[in-house]
Amino acid sequence: MAATSVFMATPVTRLTTTPSSSTRNINFAVVRCMSQDQQPSTKTPATQTPPPPAPKVSTKFSDVLAFGGPAPERINGRLAMIGFVSAMAVELSNGQDVFAQISHGGVPAFVATSLVLSVASLVPLFKGVRAESKSSGLMTSDAELWNGRAAMLGLVALAFTEYVTGSPLV
Repeated sequence: MAATSVFMATPVTRLTTTPSSSTRNINFAVVRCMSQDQQPSTKTPATQTPPPPAPKVSTKFSDVLAFGGPAPERINGRLAMIGFVSAMAVELSNGQDVFAQISHGGVPAFVATSLVLSVASLVPLFKGVRAESKSSGLMTSDAELWNGRAAMLGLVALAFTEYVTGSPLV
């Protein structure tokens, strides 16, 4: 049975101060780490320890909707993604800019979409399910956050551009 041991020398500095002079002594302390067997492990699946349980997530209203909580940025990002796509679709089909869309009956549709999407996003969070636990592959929770951030910036840039130019972007 072969085993490896790791030895490490670390410098230890001592500064001794006396009223007449100060001296500096450098000594080396040798530390021996634990040895490890180099043979492959023969553990059976029955003796392996299970992974630690996932930490409990808070489902309190104040924690879910806190400034750094999981809900605000995710819900705003989802609303911005839907808003940007729908604003561009209406612009392409009717030629109306964002402000004309809002003034011609867009507020009730916005409020209804916001309520439905917010409730649909909050229900899993209050049950303790997080988006990070359900994401894998290409569509991850981080990708959703970055897409939401881009949509928020895009929607603001679209409205600002149309306000400055006074005409629809497309």
